[in-house]
Amino acid sequence: MSVTGVVACLGAAAGCAAAPGGLPHLERRGAATQLIVDNKPFLLLGGETHNSSFSSADYMRPIWPRLTAMNLNTALVPVAWEHLEPEEGRYDFTIVDDLIKGARANRLRLVLLWFGSWKNTYSSYAPAWVKRDGARFPRVETSDGRGTERLSPFSPAVRDADARAFAQLMRHVRAVDGQQQTVLMVQVENEVGVIPQSRDHSAVAEAAFAGPVPDLLLRALAERRSQLNPELRAAWEAAGGKTEGTWQQVFGDRALTDHLFMSWYYARFVDRVTAAGKAEYALPMFTNAALIRPNYEPGQYNSGGPLPQSMDLWKAGAPSLDFVSPDIYFDGFVSWAEAYTRPDNPLFIPEARGGKGGAANALYAFGAQKALGFSPFGIDGVAGEGDREGNGRGDGGLDDAIGNVYGQLSKLAPLILEKQAAGAIRGVVMEGEPQRAARVRIGDYIANMTRAPSADGNVDPASRVGALFLQTGPDEYLIVGSGDSVLTFTSDRPGPPMVGIESIDEQVLQAGDQIAGRRLNGDENGQGQVLRLQSGDAAKGIAYRVRLYRYK
Repeated sequence: MSVTGVVACLGAAAGCAAAPGGLPHLERRGAATQLIVDNKPFLLLGGETHNSSFSSADYMRPIWPRLTAMNLNTALVPVAWEHLEPEEGRYDFTIVDDLIKGARANRLRLVLLWFGSWKNTYSSYAPAWVKRDGARFPRVETSDGRGTERLSPFSPAVRDADARAFAQLMRHVRAVDGQQQTVLMVQVENEVGVIPQSRDHSAVAEAAFAGPVPDLLLRALAERRSQLNPELRAAWEAAGGKTEGTWQQVFGDRALTDHLFMSWYYARFVDRVTAAGKAEYALPMFTNAALIRPNYEPGQYNSGGPLPQSMDLWKAGAPSLDFVSPDIYFDGFVSWAEAYTRPDNPLFIPEARGGKGGAANALYAFGAQKALGFSPFGIDGVAGEGDREGNGRGDGGLDDAIGNVYGQLSKLAPLILEKQAAGAIRGVVMEGEPQRAARVRIGDYIANMTRAPSADGNVDPASRVGALFLQTGPDEYLIVGSGDSVLTFTSDRPGPPMVGIESIDEQVLQAGDQIAGRRLNGDENGQGQVLRLQSGDAAKGIAYRVRLYRYK
């Protein structure tokens, strides 16, 4: 084995073992599971770069300060197997070291994305020596025997080669970063699954499909029967709730069964890779899912990924993973976020839309679902360029909407984390034209949101607006908004029936402090009836301290 590339372990007296304060890790604190960094909860304000940006230190050089300018504290960046191990047994860590250097120089943390055997179902980031040796490293096959650009999850040779490379990556990260801990978490593979058919039809896969469902899975399903995903449980029970049998005997002759079958074998593969990495450096690790468009069947989406209906299989098959994550680009952000928030699965969103919609979604995720972090994709886009969902950029390629709301969240992060743990935080978002209003319970009150006219006097019926509520007293809330909206307040709790606004005070958020601004009254709060959130608030660093009262 040969190695290229070394970064100095800053601050290490001898060697680069893990910092004495402990590794970044997940910890249950009150009502929330939180990421602990430097012995304190950490609110991850992230952004993922485009897929190829990481491969050139010169390309990344001007990008790092742009990320800092957008108030990110963490960059999500790929590390590719093809660069790490260009020849079997020869490891080159130059790109990894450049990423760590770049992040440190700009006071950023990193989440590394391991593009190993799969990226968006394909095996395009595997090394050439793997791609060219189909006999040793077999591919997923279609039903008519054609190979595909996907390495087989049924291949021990593929799995073990991937695991060896990933272990070397994690050993190196520990050696160069165990003290400073620039790298916080690692994603293992990226959006796994098969398309355009719903499962692998190679000989080994067909034998597994015709064989018995593994006992390990069946025992796990039986233990969690009452807590299983409803779609999974319905399929299992419709087929008789069997505790033995083939895949079709246990789950039925339906397309979902193909997805569940592939999910199990992808999970087992990913678990072995993850375990190999954690044996070297046990950072929190996760994998991500490409979600389903409405009415799509397995094979039209990445069949086998960690989707809600297969999450229980992934939990049983890949216990080395700390959680699984959704890449949310589609409408229905709230329902997707809810599906990935479980007692055994904290919400982290590694890919999402940016722009104004992303800013509103971020407030909802941190407030309603107590998310670990949020990360728009293509955060390094250049001026005039959009992300893959078409969100535009401001001057210098900055996502101003994300940058502004991250600026507010970064200043409130300690309070947000405290209130997540205390269960005294809420969030709301309005999605798309069909949604005319939204409401959320905040303590003894209900906040009711509607869209409001923007600066041009018009109401955009399709705009995405959101708000984050931090309860700072029995009747007091600190509120951060994104977009133009109006909030009114009601209550269905015992007591006087009417809710009044006692006061609204602007709070100008600065590092480590809140500076009192105007007290809003009269025309500015509808004669004491409403709170108006404006799209320019985030750029000005304005939040609102609202005090409510009851009367009859």
